[in-house]
Amino acid sequence: MNILYQDSDLIVCIKPPDTVSENTPSKSGLADLLTAQTGGYVGVVHRLDRGVGGVTVYAASPFAAAKLSTAIQAHQVQKQYLAAVHGTMPSPQDSLRDLLFHDRRQNKTFVVSRARAGVKEALLDYQTLQILQTEPHGILSLLRVTLHTGRTHQIRVQFASRGHALLGDGKYGASGDRCPIALFASQLSFPHPRTGKIMNFAALPQGTPWELFDWNTV
Repeated sequence: MNILYQDSDLIVCIKPPDTVSENTPSKSGLADLLTAQTGGYVGVVHRLDRGVGGVTVYAASPFAAAKLSTAIQAHQVQKQYLAAVHGTMPSPQDSLRDLLFHDRRQNKTFVVSRARAGVKEALLDYQTLQILQTEPHGILSLLRVTLHTGRTHQIRVQFASRGHALLGDGKYGASGDRCPIALFASQLSFPHPRTGKIMNFAALPQGTPWELFDWNTV
């Protein structure tokens, strides 16, 4: 397990892709693995989609779990992602704002046109880092994405709804790709639950499909 930081209140680690963030009946979730490794309390305070890897934080005490949950609700936790999308975005950098509805039965999120029960506003910013022609995926854009809201599948559906599905994301339109989803939680910032000090962590993705890009320019 790649643990970036650990103290009596926190465990910050790199979540591997295709791993569930929470505990699972088979004890194969990341929370299970951390419990087995540390032998202590592991509280889930935020989640990454199963296919998404990257920097994530767990509470190592009930006190920290409550504090981190409050910080998330107060928008004191800052998250940035790296995403590879099909095509070229209309602007090199911009903000995307949508109304999203998550259908629990399908486990799928949809952009909708009006507010109603269960609909939540979603906001993110993106910046284009690289554009390249690839085989067999065609034109891909590497984006840095800053989340201002944390809706289910938010990044995936906001870009897919504009005709720029994430590479490898068959659920939202990239069904022809034969690779893992190109979404990685690259930066995480939050106040330490006990001291209030701002904690910053960052990592870059590795392996398929990330080897397509030049990381010396990011």
